[in-house]
Amino acid sequence: MALKISTHEVDGVTVVALDGNVVLGEETSSLREKMKTLLAEGKKKLVLDMKNVTFIDSAGLGALVGVHHSANTRGASLRLANLGGKFKELLQITKLLTVFDVSNSEADAIASFSK
Repeated sequence: MALKISTHEVDGVTVVALDGNVVLGEETSSLREKMKTLLAEGKKKLVLDMKNVTFIDSAGLGALVGVHHSANTRGASLRLANLGGKFKELLQITKLLTVFDVSNSEADAIASFSK
């Protein structure tokens, strides 16, 4: 299943909604390209809404780490929102929960930028 990526702005925060699988190939490439474009446009507050992500593999995790690193390098902040139970568990096992800022909902992630 191809990864669908849509974006919208809320209170100056760019929300990137992912729908589908984040796996090796076209999916991770399109995610990297989308995020690279947003960072090049000067977006500094980014939320990745993972609510509709059905599966993520090691390449998908690698892409998320790469996106996180790119954001930090450009002085931007990245939050993950709406992680499913299995995905949250995967981040815990891989110790990536200590790397990412994780919020329970899109609204929480957006609100966290104003704290």
